[in-house]
Amino acid sequence: MQHKLFRLLLPATILLAAFVDPPRKRKLFLVGDSTMSDKVQKAFPETGWGTMFAKFVDTSNTVVYNRAQNGRSTKSFLADNLWAPILDSLSTGDLVLIQFGHNDEVPTKKQATTEAEFQQNLLRYVSEARARKAIPILITPAARRKFGPDGKLEDTHRVYAELVRKIAAKESVPLIELDGKSQALLQSMGPESSKLLFNHLKPGEHPNYPEGKIDDTHFSELGARRMAEIVYASLKELHPGDILDHFYKPIPKKN
Repeated sequence: MQHKLFRLLLPATILLAAFVDPPRKRKLFLVGDSTMSDKVQKAFPETGWGTMFAKFVDTSNTVVYNRAQNGRSTKSFLADNLWAPILDSLSTGDLVLIQFGHNDEVPTKKQATTEAEFQQNLLRYVSEARARKAIPILITPAARRKFGPDGKLEDTHRVYAELVRKIAAKESVPLIELDGKSQALLQSMGPESSKLLFNHLKPGEHPNYPEGKIDDTHFSELGARRMAEIVYASLKELHPGDILDHFYKPIPKKN
């Protein structure tokens, strides 16, 4: 009798399972500029830290959307309609990591913002993400490699990084201190070794840059990974919600 009942119920169980939605994957959006963005092949080995950060994420339960774009500021990211599609797809509990400043702070760039505009734009990102019940996280801009004659790293983001901290404190937004921690990393490596973290190439070293390249803003693969490590470690400290469930777990050691 039990076997007969099992045979009767099994097709119905299978049919019911077919109509049950699988668990929703959390979405993680990266919003920012070229130091975070994915790169076209012809730019390699220049690498955005967002590209390396995505490799830490457990894709079985989380989807990373790197929407950072080269040359964008808080203003141009909005004006170029890059923010609106992100808002439309946000759901409760999704994460939005926001890093701007590199282009906002350069007054000669058309996408530059005043200090007041920068703060106003950051507030907009935060408030609109929260309105969709997503979790915004502000990130101070990754440090540039600029050493003075005394071997000390210059704080090139001093004003705009402080504005990010100000908004984070005022609005109780989780903050990742990428500027300060990346400065400490560069200083510890010194003027020469820190070149390894950036897109520094000798003539003939890579076919994409036959004449070589000296770029103290954009990262090499190694530099992007080190920045991603800082962001990941900071997220673990912040622990917004169940964030650790969305990253790969360490491989168990064999006895």
